[in-house]
Amino acid sequence: MYSIVAWPPETLDSWLRRLQERLNVRGFGLPHLNLRAPFQTPLGSPELVDACRGVLRGQAAFDVQIRGWKQVPGVIFLECELSAELRALHDRTLTIEPSSRARYDGPEYRPHLTLALGVLPWAEPLLWEAVRDLTPPVTSFRVEALSLTREHRGEVQELHTFPLAGPADPAPAPAAESAPS
Repeated sequence: MYSIVAWPPETLDSWLRRLQERLNVRGFGLPHLNLRAPFQTPLGSPELVDACRGVLRGQAAFDVQIRGWKQVPGVIFLECELSAELRALHDRTLTIEPSSRARYDGPEYRPHLTLALGVLPWAEPLLWEAVRDLTPPVTSFRVEALSLTREHRGEVQELHTFPLAGPADPAPAPAAESAPS
């Protein structure tokens, strides 16, 4: 299974990991924001990297706003705002073909950072009570790169990183001319 993800900043990442450790819970791999739910494809890694590069070409760096804690059966997560830019980027990642689609792709896409996955029904109210009033160390973060990842033996491996363009990216400087001697 492959994914296209954004990694949270170090302060948020370490805070989530410490919280997971304290509560004895896990997500799948390190904390990350899926831009597309895990998918399968017959493409080999070089072809998939090329396909992702084409879809992400020209993508500017963007900000992600954290909305707060949410709970669905078996999962507790930090929900992120689905901005128009994030929606458009998600939709573009769905054009990578051939590939499978997941239940939460398309209209059901809900950007988030998973704290706990596979929570047993009896533990859900206890975990929810422990996290619902916690405030993350940041309320937003800037995404300056996306990563293509692959699940391998229960671990998430990063296959390729795609730096994003940004308004702060300087234009190439003109070549310096030689001074007359």
